[in-house]
Amino acid sequence: MATCLHNKILIIEDDQGISNFLKTTVTAAGYDTIIAGDGKTALQMVTSHCPDCILLDLGLPDMDGSTIIQSVRSWTHTPIIVISARSMEEDKAAALDNGADDYITKPFGTVELLARIRTALRHTRTMSENGEIRQNGSYHIGELEIDYKKMRVLRNGNDVHLTPNEFRIVALLGKHAGRVMTYKSILRELWGPAASLDNKILRVHMASIRRKIEPNPNEPRYIFTEVGVGYRMAENEENKE
Repeated sequence: MATCLHNKILIIEDDQGISNFLKTTVTAAGYDTIIAGDGKTALQMVTSHCPDCILLDLGLPDMDGSTIIQSVRSWTHTPIIVISARSMEEDKAAALDNGADDYITKPFGTVELLARIRTALRHTRTMSENGEIRQNGSYHIGELEIDYKKMRVLRNGNDVHLTPNEFRIVALLGKHAGRVMTYKSILRELWGPAASLDNKILRVHMASIRRKIEPNPNEPRYIFTEVGVGYRMAENEENKE
């Protein structure tokens, strides 16, 4: 797997030990790094250095990391990976709903960190929509195919007969394959900003979807649950670098 060299990574972390660890890990993988130890400096660096990816700690000395997420998202789609000791599901969902692309809980491994960075950068290059979909009008993962032109999902070439709402859910997750989509973001994307935020409707649809697309609904291959946060479509290995 080739590493995308010389992308610039902004590390926003006030703990010197963790900051040095992140810099060493990211630099060794072939990325350029810049570091900010507080929120004010970080926001200045985002505008002056235009990083390709941001690694963000939420607990900064001068402001909460959520403020940085909201500020950055107001004008750029630069991927933001939150790296935080906050492990509550509510914290993860809030960060993702505010616009973060991913969330890693401390402590974490270097392999996981670098994989998340590669995924974030890859999504930026495809403008948040799978390149296979743009080119072919479909998305393939294993035995599953999402046909966006004909609005149907097939497994082993056979139509699984999703309802219109079930197709909309699967199609949305396919466009963002590899990324966690929160319950809130799915509901608002498909049913508008006034949609009820009750997750029950999604759970009911997802149970039906899994019965139709998964060989074993209890051990999903295609759509994974991020407990308390949302859902994630598996990413096609052939599309990875």
